[in-house]
Order: sequence, then C-alpha cells, then structure tokens
Amino acid sequence: MTKYFLAFSCFLFSLQIFSQQTEVADFLKIEALIGTDIIEKKIGGHFLVTFRVLKETDSIFMDAVSIQINKVETKDFKITSDEKKLWFTGNFEEGKDYKAELWYNMKPKQTLYFFGNEIWTQGQGKYTSHWLPSIDDINDKIEFDLQVMAPEDKNVIANGALLKVESNSDEKYWHFDMKEPMSSYLVAFAIGNFNKKELVSNSGIPIELYYQPSDSLKVEPTYRYSKQIFDFLETEIGFPYPWQNYKQVPVRDFLYAGMENTTATFFSEAFMVDSTGFNDRNYVNVNAHELAHQWFGDMVTEKSSEDHWLQEGFATYYALLAEKEIFGDDYYYWQLYQTAEQLKTASDEGKGESLLNPKASSLTFYQKGAWALHILREKIGDEAFKTAIKNYLEKYKFKNVSTEDFLNEVKAVAQADISAFERDWLQQTAFQSEEAYQSLLKSSFVNKYFEVAALRAVPISDKKLQLKTALTFPNDFIGQEAVYQLVDEPLSETLPLYKTAFESNNLYVRQAVALSLQTIPKELQKEYETLLNDESYVTMEAALYQTWTQFPERKSEYLNKTKAVEGFQNKNIRQLWLALALITEDYNNTEKENYLKELKNYTSTEYSFEIREKSFEYVNELQLWDLETIKNLAEACVHPTWRFSKPSKEMLNKLLQEKKHYEQIKVLGRQVSDKAANYLNSIIKE
Repeated sequence: MTKYFLAFSCFLFSLQIFSQQTEVADFLKIEALIGTDIIEKKIGGHFLVTFRVLKETDSIFMDAVSIQINKVETKDFKITSDEKKLWFTGNFEEGKDYKAELWYNMKPKQTLYFFGNEIWTQGQGKYTSHWLPSIDDINDKIEFDLQVMAPEDKNVIANGALLKVESNSDEKYWHFDMKEPMSSYLVAFAIGNFNKKELVSNSGIPIELYYQPSDSLKVEPTYRYSKQIFDFLETEIGFPYPWQNYKQVPVRDFLYAGMENTTATFFSEAFMVDSTGFNDRNYVNVNAHELAHQWFGDMVTEKSSEDHWLQEGFATYYALLAEKEIFGDDYYYWQLYQTAEQLKTASDEGKGESLLNPKASSLTFYQKGAWALHILREKIGDEAFKTAIKNYLEKYKFKNVSTEDFLNEVKAVAQADISAFERDWLQQTAFQSEEAYQSLLKSSFVNKYFEVAALRAVPISDKKLQLKTALTFPNDFIGQEAVYQLVDEPLSETLPLYKTAFESNNLYVRQAVALSLQTIPKELQKEYETLLNDESYVTMEAALYQTWTQFPERKSEYLNKTKAVEGFQNKNIRQLWLALALITEDYNNTEKENYLKELKNYTSTEYSFEIREKSFEYVNELQLWDLETIKNLAEACVHPTWRFSKPSKEMLNKLLQEKKHYEQIKVLGRQVSDKAANYLNSIIKE
C-alpha cells in the first residue's frame, strides 16, 4: 500500500473526567423516546431512568445541558433543572431502586448535528448530555434503550438491536434495545436516507453496512474486507464480539474520521470510495480501528484520562494487525516504521510524552500505545500476550479499567519480567527508538528498505545499479524511495531510471513520479501522459495539472480525456478540471458560464465541507468571489468542524483587507444565518 494512505484517528482528545456521584448512585437503565425538529434544530421526547441509591442522600443529579422540563410523571421525589443538570431531590434510601420519568426539550449547541437531510450525534467523551439526560462520567455504565421518531421516508440507526418499526401517520417509531451497559458518551443515533448491505460474521453476528442510495456503486470498495476484518479480530483478540450486532454508517460532515458508538460506528462519508479511490485513501484502517474499540473502549472502558492508551493504543494496534492480515507483513512494518519516525522526531525535539500523561497528544496515545503493545508482545511471546488479553477482557467486561489492571493480567501469565517495559514504554517520555529500530530489523523488507534509503547521500552515478534493481519489479515502498532519490539529479543520469519506474507498472512507484517530478522533460512526456490512465485519483490529479501546465499545446486534449472524472468524494479531479477549463483559452467557450456556475455552487451549504473547502480554494485562487460565494464562506466560518471553519475564517479575514470585499461582507448580516451573522458582527470593525 502507498505511503500516502490516510489513516485518521477517531478520538482526537483525551477524556477529561470530572468528579461525579458514582459512590452515591448507580444509574442502571435509561429508556428514551427521541423526536427531532429539523427546522428549529432541537430535540424533545420522553425520558425514563432507573437508578439505585448506594448511599442515603437527599439529592441526586444527572447531566443535562439547558434542558426544558415540560412534564414530570414522577411523584415520589421532586425533579428540577438548572443550566447544566437535572436534579432529583427527596429522601433516597440506601439500596433502593427508583425511577424518574419526564417529558423534555433541548436545543443542543453541540453533539447533535443537522446537515442536509441527515441528523447524527457525536458524544466525544462526555457530551451526550447536550441532547439526552445522562452521566458525563465514563465510570457509570448504563443500559440505553432508545426509541427514535423519524419521517416516513427516513431510516434510523442507533445502539443495539432494532426490535420493531411502528408507523404513525407520516412518522415511524424505531425501537432499539441494548442488552449490556455502556458509558454515556457512546450513545448515538443517525437519521437519513440510508440503504444497507447485510453480512453475518463467522460467529453469527449480524453486520449492517449503510450507504446513501447515490453511493451504491461505492459499497463494495468502501466496505471491502469488512467481514474479514471482523472475523480476524474476533479470532486474534480471542474474546467473542460482546454486543448483539454491528453497524457502520457514513454521515455527512462528520467531525472526525470515525466514532466507535457501541454497536454503531459512524464515520465520515469522505471514506466512501470507488475502486480507484480505494487505492489511495480507503476505509480499511478506520474500519478496523473503530471495530477494535467495541472491545477496547466500549466493553472495557478507561477509568481516567491516564488510562486513555488502553483504548486508543489498543484500537490502533489491532487495526494494524488487521491490515497486516490483509496487506501483508511489509505493510505492517512500513506503518510501524513511519510512526517510529514521527515518535522519534517528537522525542528528539523534547516533545516526547509518557503514555500515562492524561494530556498527551493523539500521536502518543495512538501510535506510541500501539508500539508499546508490539514491543510487549515480542517480550512475553504470542501465547502469553493473547492469554493476558483474553483474561483481561473476561475479568473486566462491561467495567472500567486502569493500566494497573491490564498489567496485572500480563504479569499473571508472563514468564519474563516486564518492569523495564513499564518504565521504558509507559512511564518515560522519551521514545525508545533504538529498541524500536532493533524490532524493525526483524523484517527482511525493512532491512532492504534501509539499504536503499542509505543511498540518499551517495552520488547518483554510484548508485544507478542499486536504484535500477529497486525499480525493477519493485516493492511499493522501496520503489517509491528509489524514485524520490532521483529528484534534482541530472536528467542525463536519471532518464533511464525514470523510464524503468514508468515501465514497472507499479501504481505507487508511478505515483511517486507524478508527485516528485516537477519539471517534465520532453523525453518523458509520452510516459508521463500515461499517468492520466492510472487507477489513482492522487496520481491523476497531479498528472492533469502538470501536463496541462507544461505542455500548453495539448491542454484541450488533457481536458477532454479527464472531463468525466469526478475523483474522491470531494470531487478533487472535477474541481481541478473546472478551474483549468475556465482559464484555458478557446476551450468550450459556450460552456464556460456553466463551468463557472458549477464550481462556485460547490461552495454552498448544499454540499459536504470537503467539497466546499476545495471549491473555496479555487474560487479564491481564481478570484471568482461574488456575493453568493462570500455568503457561503461566512457560513463555513461557523461550521462545527474546526478543520473546515479555521481555514474559512482565515480566508474571510484576508477578504476583509480588500475594500471591495469589506463593503460586501459588512452588509451580509441579514442574508446569512444568525450564527454566521453573529460571527460577522464579532470580526467587522467600523
């Protein structure tokens, strides 16, 4: 697989655990009927909670942000609310179970999102209380049974098994049931126009793979290997999948790559790819990572932020093992090498972090955590490692765990002393690069890669034979390394090697040429043009731009050849094509107005933020700003995804420096949403 494969993480921030009342009350079960108002962007419904009093008290609370209580059904005690909490006050007896029942409304400022015809949730640590009274403490696990109301033409996905769907007028009621408890941040539902493909694991677990009807041709490549991943993880982990079923749902404008809601992973629709897109940025890693979380995070959940690596490090490690099963040992060791380089750099720059640091970065929790497990397995052996994992999961299933809990299970079965491992890999801030390096050298592929990489400082005239060998029937990664060593070398020395790279027909070696060869010599024009045919949207995008730029006499031919190509979900090829078509003299002049309209239209809220972001880049580069695109940019500035809103704000600030645009922006207030108008008011200075 290519080094340009994007592996995104699902949970980018360590959890901040706040003191709760786990010693006073144990919340056992929440049953909720949820209705959504897409116009007002608010939620309402019926709520019933069962809790057990562990210590005599006169008040118990639940987290509920800005809840409006409409009706209380409970008579045994009083129910009130403040800005952040739902309060139960009365004489609560130790050891007794109570029920609280009410009808409520909430208008979430986060956690519940409305995009187009979709509605979805994202608890992210402790925020479910913005749409559902719950507990912002991962140490209180609760059984959640949801009923969700939705329009007749929509489907609903939520935690647990779907018991039934009832119709009532123009709405349907979707009834879901969970059998086991979970932390509140893992509660979720999604509403939208979804179809699904159904599979069954080797162990009999139903697997549902959802998709938009318009993406029906992307189902196979997007979900490729899903059953294999599921069956592999069950076998490798050695503990049965702990829930009733498993669902995966791509949603629009998702804040992260994916989220491991119990039984129902939500992930970014940007991972919906066709077979060509699969070669560049597929869903396999996120697929495996979120599934591994069903054991590590959902079933056994960290006690505190110091234990966050027990979730992210484990999910990262097991996802990598799944990719090893699919793509082979070389891929596995290549990924370990890449992350070792990142961790070593951070450590050398004084940015190394202990795995037990509650405020550590995602690089530490995910990648250093995965490396720690890789090293631990080498130290104690496969059999002891797998036994420890199985015992750990069996002992703490549906409970909260600490690092000490895990290490105790390791020590119980390992013959080797792991005290040095604890010190070096869990406690120390420095990355153990020498130990990692020695581990990598156990791979013959890594040894061969290092041999080729060591040639970087060697003059081109003295290494041509070795590079030619590396480019003949090449390994993906070693072949790419050989290509990158040709950059800035004399063409008289490299021309035969570039030809060998083209002739290799290795997709990723050819991609390396597309991305690194900035000036295309006439002698390689014919070969370079063949990159437009490669099954890679990364390669195709680079090749289209470079050929159009460097061989102007053939601009029309290149545009005609790529006219029907869309590219990734963000329409990367199509949007580049539109931009080039607009500025190509005498190219389809009668259609240019339509091309302009299409490109600018992609900035609108009708489209996902990935499409809009690329469109804004082209509108800005070509200076195509008008009132409509500036209005769309103002809306982008208040998008909940910071990766989109941040560059949008930077772009708007630059426009404000120009008098013409400043005057346009100053009067936008009544033409945009209230949220966008408030933002504009905060940045515009008279």
